[in-house]
Amino acid sequence: MLLDDFRGDKSELYENGFPWHPHRGIETVTYMLDGTVEHSDSLGNKDTIGPGDIQWMTAGSGILHQEMPKGDNNGIMGGFQLWVNLPAKHKMTDPKYRDIKAGQIPVADLENGVKIKIVSGNVENTNGVVEDCFTETEFIDIEMPADTEYFHPINKDFNSFAYVIDGSVNFGEENYKISNTELVQFDSGDTIKISTGEKSGRLLLISGKPLNEPVAWRGPIVMNTEEELRKAFKDYHSGTFIKNNS
Repeated sequence: MLLDDFRGDKSELYENGFPWHPHRGIETVTYMLDGTVEHSDSLGNKDTIGPGDIQWMTAGSGILHQEMPKGDNNGIMGGFQLWVNLPAKHKMTDPKYRDIKAGQIPVADLENGVKIKIVSGNVENTNGVVEDCFTETEFIDIEMPADTEYFHPINKDFNSFAYVIDGSVNFGEENYKISNTELVQFDSGDTIKISTGEKSGRLLLISGKPLNEPVAWRGPIVMNTEEELRKAFKDYHSGTFIKNNS
């Protein structure tokens, strides 16, 4: 639903952080490159993720949390947050939080030097660290040396996009060049050709099964109907937003 690139040169851009706020109906996936983010939530979880770590949070029926970023010793802060929509039948599932350290993420090292970190999905017969996704999702981080080709199989029924996070990479037989901070969305097909030229490149490749359901979205809450959306905000203001604290 959303990919937020919150990389920056100075930590003061983020010093106010994201104080306590609600989510319902989605999963949020935070992937850190630099600095740290301290997380606290209404389930009682409290921890800090750093470079290479993942925070995968299932908001489900409702969760309150805060995310407080901090730059590294050089004041550098950077990472990404992906919002994954939940199917209607799982919108009100119990909320859940997962803190995944960098060392837990499987890595596929290919013979040509391509390195793939597998957060979710399957690459080279290796499953990602997150396998119990309510919405089928592939989330991988691909690092490619210069003058390299990689052909990535993709489910032809999924929606897929790539976001370049360092250098530049080329896509398809036409070698369509995409550079850092640029995104490309793919048409239907079952293979994505990725290549590099004289310089290396790095990208996030993300795909998911379309839900083909109506979306009612306002701020941090994503439901299927306006009535559900109004109820969510009514619950929040009346203090009945949290349905399960187990």
